[in-house]
Amino acid sequence: MLDPLPWPGLVSDGVATSAPAPESAPSVPVHPWHRLVGDPADADAWILLGAMPDQTGDRAALCHRRALVVDPTRELAWAHRAAGLTARGRHAEAVACNRVAVALWPDSPLASLNLTNTLYRAGDFDEELAVLARLVRLEPDNPVMRWGRSQIRLHRADYEGGFADYESRYWLPEYVYRLHRGPRWDGAPLDGKFIMVTLEQGFGDTLLMARYLPMLKALGARRVMVELRDELRRLFAGMEGVDAFIAENAAPTPLYHVHSSIMSLPLRFGTRFDSVPPPVRLAVPEEARAKAARLLGPDDGRLRVGVVWSGNAAFSSNAIRATTLDRFLRFLEVPGVAVYSLQKGPPEEELGRLPPGTPIVPLGPELEDFADTAAVVERLDLVIMTDSSVAHLAGSLGTPVWNLLQHVPYWVYGRSGTTTPWYPSMRLYRQGPDEDWEPVFEAALRDLRALAGRRAVLPRPGGSGA
Repeated sequence: MLDPLPWPGLVSDGVATSAPAPESAPSVPVHPWHRLVGDPADADAWILLGAMPDQTGDRAALCHRRALVVDPTRELAWAHRAAGLTARGRHAEAVACNRVAVALWPDSPLASLNLTNTLYRAGDFDEELAVLARLVRLEPDNPVMRWGRSQIRLHRADYEGGFADYESRYWLPEYVYRLHRGPRWDGAPLDGKFIMVTLEQGFGDTLLMARYLPMLKALGARRVMVELRDELRRLFAGMEGVDAFIAENAAPTPLYHVHSSIMSLPLRFGTRFDSVPPPVRLAVPEEARAKAARLLGPDDGRLRVGVVWSGNAAFSSNAIRATTLDRFLRFLEVPGVAVYSLQKGPPEEELGRLPPGTPIVPLGPELEDFADTAAVVERLDLVIMTDSSVAHLAGSLGTPVWNLLQHVPYWVYGRSGTTTPWYPSMRLYRQGPDEDWEPVFEAALRDLRALAGRRAVLPRPGGSGA
């Protein structure tokens, strides 16, 4: 997943870090404190001080406020003040500060981009779309503007325009995936052609878009080859309509007539909000199913619930979408519920800090790849989690999954409602504008109590029924 913000964290395109040096002397950076000793009314020095690595939170905010006291017309001080407010979840104030910066800096695309970032975090898509439309007119060849617009259009279910703008990602500086040679598939009939589908973004994105892979044969493809990371190889091995999987960044690649990045498939198939294909049918290996049966043990009548509290920590926005294990501990108190951790990666360490005897079963160390995880997930009654790849896995398997979402989530989930057309078995729980997790978890706890209560008085069905 690429960061949805058009230009994440960017405030300024450069401020002098020292007073100008004489031409005959070497340029030596001057610390902002030294400048302020000589001139406490140096607004630029206050801005620079607030932007230094050791100035965070309240200290940085104080520096930016001092800069504005000294010179309320300094647009960069308003922009930095807005960035600090955004980081602390004070989005309405951040938007107001960036509006002042734009008014003081009307000819700067950068100031408007900063405004779009705060509007995105605030969820004010109407104003953000208007600002982005102006930026696209001013700089029609700038991919950053179209990328930002793609996120808004997709959130608003304008899939036709959103997926068209989404193609701008190839020209973003942070796009690090290999660009392959030869013609890109444009959606035309394949009529006996070999097509290679190439990898990009995260595991969740691959699971999301895998629904399109079997559809390529229906367009006449003679051979479908898919680039794939090893962690998904066993799970995808039996996928209908795919002739071969190749390793990530394989060299040389197999012969092909056309290629397509996997995230371009919705555009090429003309996907609309009302025509989203169902999730792909995953073939879970039998050896993984046998392992899952051993891990979960015999059915004791309790509701089996898996939990995940964090996605990939390397993703730039993970801190916003993820939370900590302690919020999930309330689910352990629900009678008739057995809780299993599916968490992988560094956040697993939180399990080791729980008191001995805490009734949560840590399965993460036993899950070697997505096939193992899928085999466990399909035996669970429910998964409760913050958004990450396991949500896409559970949704693809048809296992009920309660996805606990940040205020402005991934575009797949839109901006309102409890459902998504991409995963019929998924229920969405959303933060409000205050980005507070507590109401989200309390709503999930209430619903879990009700579900466990119904399970206690009804005969256990043959399959899951959350």
